[in-house]
Amino acid sequence: MIRWLWPVMVSGVLAMSPPALSKARGAEASDAGTGQDTASEQALIRRGCDAMAGVLGSVDMNDCLNIGLKPSGAFTVQGRPILVREYPPLAPREPQARVLLVGGIHGDEYSSFSVVFRWLEVLNEHHSGLFHWRVIPGLNLDGLNAGPAERMNANGIDLNRNFPTPNWHENKQEYWVEFTGRDPRRYPGEAPLSEPESQYLFDEIERFKPDAIVALHAPYGILDFDGPKNPPHHLGYLYLNRLGTYPGSLGNFAGVQRKLPVITMELPHAGIMPTREQSSQVWNDLIYWLKRNVQRQERREPEQKSDQVADNSGITPAYLSGDSASCMTCQPESSLRQNCCRRDSESWNLLVVE
Repeated sequence: MIRWLWPVMVSGVLAMSPPALSKARGAEASDAGTGQDTASEQALIRRGCDAMAGVLGSVDMNDCLNIGLKPSGAFTVQGRPILVREYPPLAPREPQARVLLVGGIHGDEYSSFSVVFRWLEVLNEHHSGLFHWRVIPGLNLDGLNAGPAERMNANGIDLNRNFPTPNWHENKQEYWVEFTGRDPRRYPGEAPLSEPESQYLFDEIERFKPDAIVALHAPYGILDFDGPKNPPHHLGYLYLNRLGTYPGSLGNFAGVQRKLPVITMELPHAGIMPTREQSSQVWNDLIYWLKRNVQRQERREPEQKSDQVADNSGITPAYLSGDSASCMTCQPESSLRQNCCRRDSESWNLLVVE
């Protein structure tokens, strides 16, 4: 069940009721092809940018306003507009695939917002039409603005445990109550998609039909992967180490259940940005992997079972372990983070090996 926030002033922001929200979405959609923002759109863009640039020291307000973000039509619990940037096909080139890029699912992972802005700059300059991109730089704006920032949204719910996955209610009892000991930072809510932010991302996946999803997090400093495709060996300085499949997570919902490649980049620090060289290398490796491994759904060849790790570096992986029934983990021999995650009902019991 989706909870709506009826007209109320929250932190100086007017939250919309469902009818008002639907009208706003319709108005924004009707203006989408004009090439110019209406006054109402400009106001929403400013509010959305203020929610990010007003907190993130690495994001400039003017840069945010001028980078091409648009109102998505969706709002957070406290009424902050979620912004999106689209890089559509460029005729006559047919894009190889659709890619959804999402930052800021957890509000206290500052770098997961900021790095997306760096990549927006790259796309603004170099979008070639090879891929059709849809980019959401910040999903959990309320968590970011909680002061201090929080992992959860304004309702105290972990958005990355709020997506619909099989046996959600039963797994909530086992995972949240028994395994985490009712850790409030990982509270999944009373029902899947109970939150406007997770509902929006779910709807965006339904509408956009991405062929791959890239999600940014922090601070484990590794690369996680869910889905049918061969995962990348590494992207820049982030090496593959599957964390496990958690109930209600985006990786479980889209990767395991929907069979979409979901790349989860865990940046090493929540509050410290990677260098530009590091973020550029991650981006370049991502594009290279996408070009070799992802194509539009209607053009996909039948899946072939494989336990191989995609060699996106031209180097034979130095370390492979895992059993064929569960997963494959690829790490350098020197890495301290070596584990094999099980892809079954017990998967969330396996954590990062420090």
